[in-house]
Parts: sequence; C-alpha cells; structure tokens
Amino acid sequence: MLISVYVPFAVTAVLTLVAPRLARRLSPRPAAWALACAALVTAVGWTGSLALLAFTGIAQIPPVAAEGHWSVTALRAEDPVYVVVAAVSALVLVASVASLGVTALRQVRQVVRARRECAGLRGDTELAVLDDDAPLAFALPGAPGRIVVSRGMLRCLGDDERDALLAHERAHLRGRHHLFLSLWRLTAALNPLLRPLAGTGAFVLERWADEEAAAQVGDRAVVARAVGRAALASAGASRPALLPATGGEVPQRVRALLAPPPTRRSLPFLAGAVLLTVCCASLANAASDSDHMVDGAKRAQCAVLAGTASAPSLGEHGHDPGFCRGPHRGGERGERRHSG
Repeated sequence: MLISVYVPFAVTAVLTLVAPRLARRLSPRPAAWALACAALVTAVGWTGSLALLAFTGIAQIPPVAAEGHWSVTALRAEDPVYVVVAAVSALVLVASVASLGVTALRQVRQVVRARRECAGLRGDTELAVLDDDAPLAFALPGAPGRIVVSRGMLRCLGDDERDALLAHERAHLRGRHHLFLSLWRLTAALNPLLRPLAGTGAFVLERWADEEAAAQVGDRAVVARAVGRAALASAGASRPALLPATGGEVPQRVRALLAPPPTRRSLPFLAGAVLLTVCCASLANAASDSDHMVDGAKRAQCAVLAGTASAPSLGEHGHDPGFCRGPHRGGERGERRHSG
C-alpha cells in the first residue's frame, strides 16, 4: 500500500501535463472520448486513494478500533502512513466531495434551465430563429434539442456559412456534448488537477463539431469562414453557457479547419490506456493491502483477547473473545453456558 496508493496521484499528474497537448493534435472525436475516460478513471483513483489514506488515520482512533475489533498497536506497526498524511487526506477528501456536490447541483440547475428554455421556444422544428439583432447562435439540449439562432447572426453569414453554422450546432446535439462538459466539470470539481483536461475538453468538442460540419458541408474553408465571422460578430455579446457556436479558441479552430483533416493515430490512445490500467490496478492493490492490514490487526486483537480470556480475571476485564470465532462456534459456546 505504501507505493501503490500514491500511483493514482502520479498518473493524474502525468495525464494533466501530457493529455491537453496531445488532445489538440489528435482527431477530435476519439480525443474527446479519451479525455472523458481519463477524467473519470483518474477521479475515481484520486478519491479512492484519498479514502484509503484517510482510513489509515481514522482506523487508529481508539473508539473506531474498538468498534471494528482491531488492534491499534498492530495497525500502527503495519501501516507506514504518517498520521499527518492521513489527516490531510481526510480534509482534502471532504473538501473534494463538498465541491462535487456544489458543482453537481449547479449542473442540474443549468440542464433544467436549458430544457425549460428549449420547451419554451416557439415552433416544433429543430431550428428556432430569435427576432433579435444581437448575433447569437447556440444549441439547447433537450428531448429533442433545439438550435437557436438570432436574425442578427443570420444577417452576418452567407448561405453556405449558415449551413455550416447549423451543421456545427447539430453535431453538438447529436454527439450529446453537454454530457461530456458535465462530466469534465464534475471530475474537475472532485479533483482540481483535472481542470486542464476540462478546458481542453471544451476545445476538443468544438473541434469535433467543426469537423462534422466540414464533412457535411464538404468545404473546410466555408466552415472556417463561418466560425471566424460568427466569432467576430458575437464579440462582446452575451452568450448562453451551453454549447455556443463561437466557443473555444477560435483562431486555433480556424487554423485547424484550413489544414487537412487530422490523421488517426493509435499510439497516444494506447499509452493513455496503459496509464489508466496502471491507475486502476494500483488502486485495487492498495485496497487489497488495506484489507490485509485490517485483518492482521484483527488477528492481533483476537490473540490479545484470547490470552486475556484464559486468565482467571476474565470477568474483571470484561472482554469476550467470542467475536474472534465463527458464528457456529460462538453459538455452541452459548449453548454450553445455558446448559451449565
């Protein structure tokens, strides 16, 4: 447990440093899925490691040890984790869970508000046009979702660029990109080290929608112009929080669209899969070591109580080693007491 419990922290740090740079160069759709898997696995590893480290300190509290029937002395002898590390881990774990709860509540409110806005739009078609001079364009997820574009935005674009804009927003809805954003925000709330992955993930989703729009329109330059003009027109205008058409880093998106489509590469994804596997295996090993450690402390306590029970002063100490035995043996012992 001494080494394996810290491996998820190391894997999270490595992915935080490497994954954002690689994801921007890879094909956006598999990159988004890879970032989602990395965020989910490392968040679980982060939480599990903190919980195991915190448990080593909580388990040494005498009332907790008495309730669990293990020896504090044996636990301290087997456990190499310092009490300070365990206390800090417990505090960080509580703060992480509290942050996750607050962020989850915000996400639920945001999704509910988006669905209400979607249901309140006029018409029953996919596209809803707002009679507003402000240049706005965004997607509202729902059942089904809606694409909202203002007349001010439509006046800024040509016919081909309008098609590209709608194809971009349609890709957001079809790919359920709001679920990816929610996942990254929740994992970043749980583990602050994952915030770079969340920021990169938002950019990758925009690139994903750009590539699908380019494939549908058939002209990458048209999509690049649409993205650039929409961003210039909406500069300074208020935009909704969910899936805006001009989100992400616009200059990088335009440069990517003016370049050839990104090639699919498998090596970065295989390396990431290996790291995530190591994270899961290390956490499982640390949990197994913790279980063996507690079992050893319980056996030590049983040995102490068994030695106390063999002394004539058992009644004075008030200890009963019956829990160290199996339920059937304990039942037979009780029957002998009643028969005597």
